[in-house]
Amino acid sequence: MTTFVVSLFLPYTVDFHESKSAAPSPKPAPAVPPKLIDIGRQPSKNSLQDAQQPPSVLKRAPPSHINLPKTPLAMLEQDDFFTPAQPSAATHFPKPQDPRSLVRSDAHIPEWGGSGLFFNQPQSRADPAPPDTILEYAKAQERAQILKERQKGPLHVEQKPADPRWATGYTVVPAVQGNGGLANAVRAAVDNKCLKDVLSVGLIGFPTDSINEEKKTEIYEKLEEEHEALTVYVSDKDFDGHYAHFCKTILWPVFHYVIPDHPKSKAFLDHSWVFYVKVNQAFADKVVKNYKRGDIIWVHDYHLCLVPQMIRQKLPDAQIGFFLHTAFPSSEVFRCLAARKELLDGMLGSNLVAFQTPEYAHHFLQTCSRILSVEATEDGVQLDTRFVNVWSSPIGIDPRALALAREEPEVLEWIQTMQKRYEGKKVIVARDKLDNIRGVRQKLLSYELFLNKNPQWRDKVVLIQVATSTTEDPELAATVSEIVTRIDAVHSTLTHNPLVFLRQDIAFSQYLALLSIADALAITSLREGMNLTCHEFVICQDGRASDKKHAPVILSEFTGSASIFDGAELAVNPWDYGGIAEAFKHALEMSEEEKERRYAKLRNQVMHHTGDYWVSNLSEYLAKVHEEQYRRDTMSIPRLSSSKLASTYEQTSRRLFLLDYEGTLASYGSVNSTVLTNTERVIDVLRELSADKKNAVYVMSGRTVPETELLFDRLPNLGIIAENGCFLREPNSDEWIQFPNEEKTIKWKDSVKPILQYYLERVEGSRVEERHCSLLFRYDKASDPDASTRHAGDCANHINDACEQQRVKAIPSRDYVIIEPIDFDKSTAAQHVFNKYEESAKPDFLFVAGNDRDDEVVFKWAKKLKEEWVVPNVQTVTVGDRNSVALSTLPNGTTGLLGVMNKLAKLQS
Repeated sequence: MTTFVVSLFLPYTVDFHESKSAAPSPKPAPAVPPKLIDIGRQPSKNSLQDAQQPPSVLKRAPPSHINLPKTPLAMLEQDDFFTPAQPSAATHFPKPQDPRSLVRSDAHIPEWGGSGLFFNQPQSRADPAPPDTILEYAKAQERAQILKERQKGPLHVEQKPADPRWATGYTVVPAVQGNGGLANAVRAAVDNKCLKDVLSVGLIGFPTDSINEEKKTEIYEKLEEEHEALTVYVSDKDFDGHYAHFCKTILWPVFHYVIPDHPKSKAFLDHSWVFYVKVNQAFADKVVKNYKRGDIIWVHDYHLCLVPQMIRQKLPDAQIGFFLHTAFPSSEVFRCLAARKELLDGMLGSNLVAFQTPEYAHHFLQTCSRILSVEATEDGVQLDTRFVNVWSSPIGIDPRALALAREEPEVLEWIQTMQKRYEGKKVIVARDKLDNIRGVRQKLLSYELFLNKNPQWRDKVVLIQVATSTTEDPELAATVSEIVTRIDAVHSTLTHNPLVFLRQDIAFSQYLALLSIADALAITSLREGMNLTCHEFVICQDGRASDKKHAPVILSEFTGSASIFDGAELAVNPWDYGGIAEAFKHALEMSEEEKERRYAKLRNQVMHHTGDYWVSNLSEYLAKVHEEQYRRDTMSIPRLSSSKLASTYEQTSRRLFLLDYEGTLASYGSVNSTVLTNTERVIDVLRELSADKKNAVYVMSGRTVPETELLFDRLPNLGIIAENGCFLREPNSDEWIQFPNEEKTIKWKDSVKPILQYYLERVEGSRVEERHCSLLFRYDKASDPDASTRHAGDCANHINDACEQQRVKAIPSRDYVIIEPIDFDKSTAAQHVFNKYEESAKPDFLFVAGNDRDDEVVFKWAKKLKEEWVVPNVQTVTVGDRNSVALSTLPNGTTGLLGVMNKLAKLQS
C-alpha cells in the first residue's frame, strides 16, 4: 500500500553540471559557507576610518530583483556581518548535497525560476504576463486577434528548440521550492516508521521547456527509481499562468483576507483559471496512472484544490485526503472568488478535508453551506450521495533533526560570535517574507513606538529583522525602508543601532544561532496558516548552546500556531501598535519564573504536535473516515433479506416499528394530492401490522399534526411522530405530546421571520411554510434557480449565526431551507417511546425504515442499541440512494418496503 504525497513541488530538484561546450550559464559561482576567521569587522560607511577599505569577503552585489531603496549607511556593517548577499545551496541547507536535507520549515524561497541563485537550472520561457490594466489588456487582445486573422491557414506555434546547456549531467539535490514544513514532516514520519512506501508527486522545481524530452525522461526515471518521486511536467506557460497569475495574484490574497482589487487581477481572471485547471489535471492524471487499489492519496495546499475531484471522477473508491496549509477565510471573503463553486467541489472530492485550526475548518463548513447549499454538520459536509469529513490537525516540526542541526560546529561558532557582538544587549529577532501578509510594517511601527515610549531601552535592545526578498509589492518595500531610515535617524548613536534590517535571507547556521541567542521572537502576521518559525525558536531556546534560554514568543493571534499555544505566548493583534509595543516591553522585563512557566507550556505543545505526529494523526483519521464512508455507501450496504427478517420476526414477541412516511412509505406530495390508491395501500399494511398485539407501530413524519391526523386517524392502534420529532401521539390516544417549549418556540420564530422576509423579497417565487415547531423557506418554484440556491445558502448561514443561542438550526436542502429545534428530532421522540417500556418488557425486535437526512439520527440511535445489546434484534433500512448508516437497503424503494411490511403482517404470530 503506497501513500501518494501530492504537492506543487517535489522535495527534490536537480543541479545541472556546467557545460564546457555550450554557452556559459548565468548562474553565479556557488558560495562557500563563510568561516568566522575570514570575517573582519567592517567599519560603518560613515565612520572616520578610510571609506576605501576593502569590503567584507562575504559581501556581494545584492540580488537584482530586490527593489528596496538603499539601506541606511549605518546598517551596512550589519549586512557585512550577517550574510553574503547572494544566497547559495551551501548556506541554505545544513547538508547541501543530501537530497533529504533538513530545511527551514517556513522556507522563504525565490519565486518560480529564481532557484538559479542556488543551482544551475534553466529560466522560464513563458511569454510576458498580460498588461497590468484592463484597458491595455483589452488592446493586447485586439492586436492578437487582428494578427491571427491576417495569418492564412492554420496557426502554427513556433516550437523553441531545446537548449544544449541542459543536455549535460546533473545531481539530485534538495529543493528550495516547496513546502518545507511538509517535506520535514514526511521525512520524519518515514524515519520514525509512521509511514511506509511514500511516493512524492510534484513539479521538479524549475522551468522545463528548455530541456529536451530525452533528458526529461532520464530525470523522471532517476527520481522515480532512486528517490520514490513522480515528476509532473507542465509547460512554462501553463505553470506561469497557474502559479504567478492565479495562485499568487488571486488565491493567496483571498485566502489571507486580502481582496485582490488591483486592476491587473481582473485582467488575469480572463485567462489564468484555464491554466489552474490544466496544471491540476496534469497532477490528477499522474496519480491516476500510477494508482493501485488500496493506495492512499494526500493532496496538499491551495495550488491543487481541484485535484481531489479530478481523481475521484476516475477512481470513485480511492482514499483521498486534502490538507490546506494556509488559512481559510470566512464565507464573506471566499465568495468573492469567481471560481468559488469549482474550488469547493474540487476539495470535496476528498474523503477528508483537513485544516490547521478548528477556526479554518468552521469557515470551510460555513462556506460550503452558504455557497453550495448543502448540509454542514460538525463532522463534515453531506452531499447528495456522499459524506465528506472535515477536520483540523496542526502541522509541526521535526525536533530531533533540528537538535542535530544545532550541534553543527558552524552553528556553535556563530552562537559564540553573536553572543560577543551583542553582549549586554537584549536581542529581539524576526524573520519574515516582505509582503502584505507577514506584518513587517506593523512590527517596525510598533517597535518605533516602543522606543519612543521607553527611552530607557534605546541603548539596551536590538531588533534584528530578516526580511526575505520579494518582488510583489515595491510600495510596501519603500514604506518599510522609510520606517527603517526614521528609526535609524532618531534612535541610533555612534555606539549603538537599535534596529538591524537585513534585506535578504541569512544562512541556515546563522538562522539557528540567531534563534539561540535571542531574548524574544516577534511574529506579527496579519493572517497565517501556521508559522513554524516560532516552533523552531522554542527548540533553540532550551539553553543547551547559549546563555540565553526560555525567551518568550510575541505572536500574532491570527496565526495558526497561536491556537495551539493556549496563552503561553504573548498574543498580539498586529493592528494594535500600542499592544505590540507593550508586548516588547513585557518580553524584555519578564521575570525568569514567568519565562520558565511559559516556555514549559510552549515546549510541551511543540514536542507533542510534531511533524511525524501530524502525519500519523492525519493518516489514521483518513483511514477511519474512509472506512465509515465506505460502510455508509449504498453500494456497500447489504440488501434487506425479507426471508431472514421474517424468520427473526416470528421468533420475537415484543416488536417496535418506526417507519418514516414521506419518501419511505409513500411518495412526496401534499396530503390532498397524494395518489389515493397508494395511500390506501399504506393504510391497509399499517392496519394489519398494528393489529398484532405483539407489535407497536409508529409512523414518523415531517408533516404537521393536522396533516398526520388527516392521513392516519383511521388507525387508532398506530402511534404518530409529527414535525420530525416535535410531537408524539401514542397508539389508542387522542392526546398529543409537544416536546419543544411553546413560549421558546414563539420567541425564536419571531426572531427568524424577519430574516426570512428579507430573503422572500429577494427570491421571486419563494414562500415560507409555517409549522407549529418549525419553518420552511421553499424556493422550488423560484424563477432563477442559481440565484435562489445562493440566497438559500446565505439564508441558512444567516439564521445559524443569529439564532444559535436560541437552540435552532437552519439546514439547506435542494428545494428548501428548514429551520427547526436543535434539541428535538426523530431520535429523541424514538427514545421517549423506548423509555416507556419497563426494563423487563423491553422490545426484542426493532425495525426502523427511512430515506432522508432526518432519518439518519434514528438509524444511529437504533445502531447504538444494537451495539450495546439493549435490543437483541435490530434492523434499519434505507430506501433512498443517499449514503446512510442504515444496516440494509431496499433498492426498489417504497414498493419494496410495502411488500416487506405486508409479508410480515401476513405472518401468524
